Amino acid sequence: MLTLSCLQPSKTRAAIPHELHAISHCFRRPSLSLSIYSTRNQSNWRRSLCIRAIDAAQPYDYETQIYERFEQSIKLRIAIVGFGNFGQFLAKTLVQQGHTVLVHSRSNYSDIAIELGVSFYFDPHDLCEEHPEVILLCTSILSTESVLKSLPLQRLKRSTLFVDVLSVKEMPRNLFLQILPPEFDILCTHPMFGPESGKNGWGGLPFVYDKVRIGNEESRVHRCNSFLNIFAQEGCRLVEMSCAEHDRHAAGTQFITHFIGRTLGKIDLDFTPINTKGYETLLNLRDNTCGDSFELFYGLFIYNKNALEQLERLDMAFESVKMQLFGRLHDILRKQMFENDEDSEAPQSNNGAVDESPQSQ
Repeated sequence: MLTLSCLQPSKTRAAIPHELHAISHCFRRPSLSLSIYSTRNQSNWRRSLCIRAIDAAQPYDYETQIYERFEQSIKLRIAIVGFGNFGQFLAKTLVQQGHTVLVHSRSNYSDIAIELGVSFYFDPHDLCEEHPEVILLCTSILSTESVLKSLPLQRLKRSTLFVDVLSVKEMPRNLFLQILPPEFDILCTHPMFGPESGKNGWGGLPFVYDKVRIGNEESRVHRCNSFLNIFAQEGCRLVEMSCAEHDRHAAGTQFITHFIGRTLGKIDLDFTPINTKGYETLLNLRDNTCGDSFELFYGLFIYNKNALEQLERLDMAFESVKMQLFGRLHDILRKQMFENDEDSEAPQSNNGAVDESPQSQ
């Protein structure tokens, strides 16, 4: 608060010291003191304007306003469509970062939504009428097309950003381009982690994205970058990659991983008293992959055109290793068999020695 001293004659008030007064402890600046001297009608009057104090906390100071505007500019209104395990997993972080989260799902997750601090909508029309800035599809691969076609797109703003988090990328990219109006923005992403692998934080985990269609307006570019910043802020390693390139890599890194894990799940592998680190790694792989739904595994196969090629290569690799094993075994058995034949053909004496004397006529 600013206070101005009264304009009084110097006779009736104590002289103001010439030292500078502190304005506020938080500014760490020299104080400001202003003295005005005037001589009028041969009388020496001392007039002074002093700043006695200033509030330390000013709710409307310029720096606070700028900071609040910046915070508001990077916070998004995000609608999650598909509020299963992965949707709930993402919602926790979105809420922690201060974003407004709306959710919709075919199943009733209203109780979980209340616990997480998000708004649940049974009807997709009600969700879209809230005009979210981002529609985040967290559906299964197999249900993506039907869910996308069920959304009342006419109730959304024309420049809404659509984002998917599927494990395959060319399929949702093509669906978005076919179904969404051209005014809508499209960002295809794949957080290459889940509730299990990301339970202790997302630091260093890869996040793949492809800006399929983002408008040139500054606000739309800023919105897309703000969404990507959600994962950058958590320490993810952001990798920009085309959807086609992603699927080529994922057929080897993800589909093969799931295939091996589910194959291990078909045989009885248990913990033993003499587990090795490698064996425990296999058990963890089995548990992680078999913990996911079969629909995910099937989606990785049917909606990634590179998966069949990887499966054929894996099959040939199995046969090659088996042939190598059986080929070595065949050589050993063959050698043993012929050695035994040679020993049986050699004539033996009574004492077991080979009889090399000529036969009597």
